[in-house]
Amino acid sequence: MRVVVQRVSEASVTVKGEITGSIGPGLVVLLGIEEQDTMSDVEWLSAKLIRLRIFNDAQGVMNLSILETGGDFLIISQFTLHASTRKGNRPSYIRAARPEQAIPLYEAFVNQIAQGIGKPVSTGRFGAMMQVSLVNDGPVTLVIDSRNKE
Repeated sequence: MRVVVQRVSEASVTVKGEITGSIGPGLVVLLGIEEQDTMSDVEWLSAKLIRLRIFNDAQGVMNLSILETGGDFLIISQFTLHASTRKGNRPSYIRAARPEQAIPLYEAFVNQIAQGIGKPVSTGRFGAMMQVSLVNDGPVTLVIDSRNKE
């Protein structure tokens, strides 16, 4: 699993003119699921994100997790995170998991995050064309890959 994580002051996702998820301060997570991914990737990555200390403390130092700030998550599936551009100019998505594998892992990831923070998580709609609006706070943007554990 690969994620792009952005610390935001606010964010929303829209599908066909309807807002399917919105948050105030928190994290936007663009989630890409690869063929090799399993529940162990879900467990490792969700725990990492819940405990990730990228929110400012009283001294302005990134030292607090989302648990400590009470922030929200907006999780959006994004298979293009596993694009390969090695050959030519048109990306290949062959490493991205097919929906029959990706959807259960996506849903498990969303549920794991919700359980970990003790409240509902906002989402996009798996497989839909989505418009994402956000105000990146910092800006703080990280890429984390469960395959590399970084």
